[in-house]
Amino acid sequence: MGISGGLGAVLEGVRASVAALDALVLEDRNLEHPALTASAGDIDVLQRRYELCLGRLEVVARLEAQLAAVKTRDAVECLGLQQAMTGPDASLQDRTYAEMSTVEEIAGVLTISSAAAGALVDQARRACSLPPVLEALSAGDMSWQHAKIVADETEGLDAVGAAALVAHFFDPDAPKPARGAAPGELVPSRFRAKVRGWRERHHPDSIEKRHAKGVTDRRMEYSPDRDGMAWLSLYLPGDTACAIWNRTTATARGLQSPDEARTLTQLRPDIAASLLLGAGTATSTGENPREAAETHTDIGRVPTPKADVLVTVPVFSLLGSTDEPATLDGFGPIPASMARKLVADGAHSFYRVLVDPRDGAPLEIGRTNYRLTETIKQWIRMRDAKCTFPGCTNHTPDNDTDHLHAWDHGGTTNVSNLGQLCPKHHRLKHHSQWAPDPATTKDPPGWTSPTGRHYKPEHPDPEPPHWPQWLAPAELQSRQAQGLDAERPDATCNDVLCFNIRCLEAGPEDLPPWEPDNDRYLDLDDIPPDDPLWEEFLATSFAMPR
Repeated sequence: MGISGGLGAVLEGVRASVAALDALVLEDRNLEHPALTASAGDIDVLQRRYELCLGRLEVVARLEAQLAAVKTRDAVECLGLQQAMTGPDASLQDRTYAEMSTVEEIAGVLTISSAAAGALVDQARRACSLPPVLEALSAGDMSWQHAKIVADETEGLDAVGAAALVAHFFDPDAPKPARGAAPGELVPSRFRAKVRGWRERHHPDSIEKRHAKGVTDRRMEYSPDRDGMAWLSLYLPGDTACAIWNRTTATARGLQSPDEARTLTQLRPDIAASLLLGAGTATSTGENPREAAETHTDIGRVPTPKADVLVTVPVFSLLGSTDEPATLDGFGPIPASMARKLVADGAHSFYRVLVDPRDGAPLEIGRTNYRLTETIKQWIRMRDAKCTFPGCTNHTPDNDTDHLHAWDHGGTTNVSNLGQLCPKHHRLKHHSQWAPDPATTKDPPGWTSPTGRHYKPEHPDPEPPHWPQWLAPAELQSRQAQGLDAERPDATCNDVLCFNIRCLEAGPEDLPPWEPDNDRYLDLDDIPPDDPLWEEFLATSFAMPR
């Protein structure tokens, strides 16, 4: 049994974690001894005990992950042993009931429901079928929650697709590995967002096809709760749901005042209830139902959301040449058709985003009605996607754009010295020893805690946009279709498009310089944010072709 063979190594890790925990507890106990404290000299006892508490939490988290790996392996091995005892000649019905019996016994041993035990078994099977995931869990490098995310997001993928997803996030030697923080260093919700973003781009079925099925499954659910309360849930297309959330939030903020006792959290459901119950109400109880339906013909029609967030659409996808997913700020990947609809039907705050064709990183953001300072804020929102503080998932448009290196201490106002922070963590930065790293034009900052722990930045992990096949010269298309090298020595294609496609396929170290070496061209990185030249450059109109 392969799983049993690996269990010994996991248990060795468990014993090492327990020993490390014992050492931390012993040191803490010694610091409590009066005699030792008196002779400690220059040791800050309270600070050291605080560090020991954090250290114990860290070890316990690693131990929990290792024990989860033991549970995962044993759940799968229970099924394997039961199948072996059932025998190879058993009927399908006998095998099915044997597995059901095993799941019920696992539920009894763990004191969980049958449904929960069945879900555990399914997730454990998928985790065990992906060795890098099981190894990371066994080493305590990530939690069981992270492993479950991989198991959930690989559901529906074939073995090749699942292996590619896992390699992207867990194999540093993969062709294009994920950048920034490792899976176990991201809070589960942020890790799920990155995994889902990758899955949406590489799923064998197009996002358009899967979205069409999701639209047919839209529904409203009602669930009574205790204390005379209830839950009302809507399963809607992402752009509609995002627009509803943003509208209720904006309305709630507008209603806040010194005389308003309700919080933002309380105002949102009150506004949603008011909008729902106020629309389509008959003017009198004696009104003919058919006449009422004719009077309110718009009730069943969902208006096009007025996008008040950033929508990043690859240019060829916007033009309809490819079906590459777009990205809706605060939501994630959306079908290209949805993005085109937002643009064509009056999305007031749509910003065109030019991305680097080599790696998909943002290069510039267009504007028409906002000052340059507002454009920089939108750039930071596009680069960071959320508050950059470790573990924070706040991506509200009201987040602050903060100087990483304070202006008063010589910090400059450019994208490399700016980062997005929610109000809570903005205050914490200025009243504690949490310190941000420098950012870049493409990457958000990492952070260092008061105790010296470093947290890597959560990179957006962009990818190069898809190019439609018809743009490539016929010769290049033919060679690509045959799986041949597009840059053979005798290639004669010298036009700019062929050059760009070759650049897409080359590694960073192989790329030729993008700018000719003469004074006719300007490097945008050399232009300060307050230079008037930006006004002309960023105000360039952008029109969709007929």
